[in-house]
Amino acid sequence: MTQGAQDSGGMDKARALLKSVFGHEDFRGPQEEIVATVIAGGDAFALMPTGGGKSLCYQLPALVRPGTGIVISPLIALMEDQVLALSELGVRAAVLNSTLGFEDMRKTEWQLRSGEIDLLYVAPERLLQERTLQLLEACKIALFAIDEAHCVSQWGHDFRPEYTQLRILHERFAHVPRIALTATADARTRAEIVRQLALEEARTFTASFDRPNIRYAIAPEGAGRTGLLRFIETRHNGESGIVYCLSRKQAEETAAWLREKGIDALAYHAGLSGAERARRQRRFLREEGVVMVATIAFGMGVDKPDVRFVAHLSLPRSIEAYYQETGRAGRDGAPADAWMTFSMRDVVLQRRFIDESPAPDEHKRIQRAKLEALVALTEATTCRRQILLDYFGEPLEEPCGNCDTCLEPPQVEDMTVAAQKALSCVYRTGQRYGAAHLVDVLLGKETEKVMRAGHDSVSTFGIGDELNASGWRALFRQLVIGGALDVDEERFGALRLTEKSRAILRGEEPFHMRKQPKRPRGKRGVVRKSRAGEELSSPGRRLFEALRAWRMEEAREQNKPPYVIFHDATLRDIASLRPRTLQALSTINGIGEAKLEHYGKAVLAIVAADRSDADQA
Repeated sequence: MTQGAQDSGGMDKARALLKSVFGHEDFRGPQEEIVATVIAGGDAFALMPTGGGKSLCYQLPALVRPGTGIVISPLIALMEDQVLALSELGVRAAVLNSTLGFEDMRKTEWQLRSGEIDLLYVAPERLLQERTLQLLEACKIALFAIDEAHCVSQWGHDFRPEYTQLRILHERFAHVPRIALTATADARTRAEIVRQLALEEARTFTASFDRPNIRYAIAPEGAGRTGLLRFIETRHNGESGIVYCLSRKQAEETAAWLREKGIDALAYHAGLSGAERARRQRRFLREEGVVMVATIAFGMGVDKPDVRFVAHLSLPRSIEAYYQETGRAGRDGAPADAWMTFSMRDVVLQRRFIDESPAPDEHKRIQRAKLEALVALTEATTCRRQILLDYFGEPLEEPCGNCDTCLEPPQVEDMTVAAQKALSCVYRTGQRYGAAHLVDVLLGKETEKVMRAGHDSVSTFGIGDELNASGWRALFRQLVIGGALDVDEERFGALRLTEKSRAILRGEEPFHMRKQPKRPRGKRGVVRKSRAGEELSSPGRRLFEALRAWRMEEAREQNKPPYVIFHDATLRDIASLRPRTLQALSTINGIGEAKLEHYGKAVLAIVAADRSDADQA
């Protein structure tokens, strides 16, 4: 039989299994080509959106080709979900990971050697053990599938060091086809995946990243839990959803608050025991109308088709993370929502996390650029779906008609004069500085950096009194979004003029941007007081009380009222955020340079001691 006939016969079997095992009449998008490539023994790299049918691209070839398909997956929960689903379909699937006892592990290995397993899910750490590699060399392997392949890239949003060692599959199993799959990868991440996994000869398949059934909406800054409740009650009352939070405390408190309001909500985070996480995930997967309020510890690979909404109460890490997390909604193709609100505090914290990380400078620059791209999405006045798809290299010619900026176009205002001032300031200062310095110049701030550079004498110094610092930062971001400014990553985020800026500077082209909401005077203080009055979780309360005891001792020694040292609201923020560095501590309300210098080290020592006590407990 010729190779072509064999391939044709393989695809005939694949089409039959597609119907008999998986219940699908037809392939979707590039599925058929991917399946055919792998069945024929070729390598493949598949970029498909969440809900686009990635799993089928390796599950079908594993059933058609002789031997066992080996699936490398980063999460135990993901493996177990897939094995359970496959077992329900009559597919002989198993896992090989740390959850197995000795006898179960021996049984699984025996079944693998005997050819009694169609698909075996393995964690990368287990796969890379020499014992496992030798076991696989003694078996008939149909294919290797590397799921969540973006984990291989240090430029991605979910880097896993073990993934970088998976190149060994190419070296030790050269004749076994490999398929790498991911739903979220920009151009840099894609190149890294190909290089790290030695997939230069693989065929690349890219499905449309568009999820037209998902409606994208970003609420005004600070909408918070009240906005979330209104969103759930008006659009998804009694339906399943996921709410993402930045911290464990936020997840716990938000879930409790939603339950008080009549929403069946559960918290999920890494601070829970494995058994409790499994129990809550099981409820979410198997019951109707459960809302999971979680940190990013939850969600990768969760295959629940009827998640009707994904909400974010904090800013995600990047557009890739946002896209992957929102993609967990509406996997069944029915209408779903992606809703987000955040505060500028989130942006500050995210930047601090990047700046304080031990990563190389190049990596930090990339992460800053990713964060700025996400911030730009939140401030967009044009179709959000167009911005999302363009980020992944898929231009959308017309506005989608199914996002908030399409359905309710935002108010915009003519900011041409302010834009001219901003662009002129970039030019007058030599196109060598980032937005923070340029804002200081426009506001006439005599900082050390401004004075040292001599920018107190440029014509744009102090001419920006029509906007505050936040407004100027928003304007600079919008100028970058609109293409009038470019970010020079080689100069640590310096802003440079583009060809488009000339038309604005000359008055030949107007510049409009989203109208900035005006906060009533004093509102910020009310928000701070309200947040400080919220009840802390048990670990947070313990740290809060330790900080109060320290403050009282300091007050007695200095003969001062305790609140002069720190307000309760500040201590509660410290107990909630648990900063690890002086830089992180400096972002908390109520801590200026003087207090940071006087009390910073002592506060960090208390936080560290509490963390140590919690770990020992």
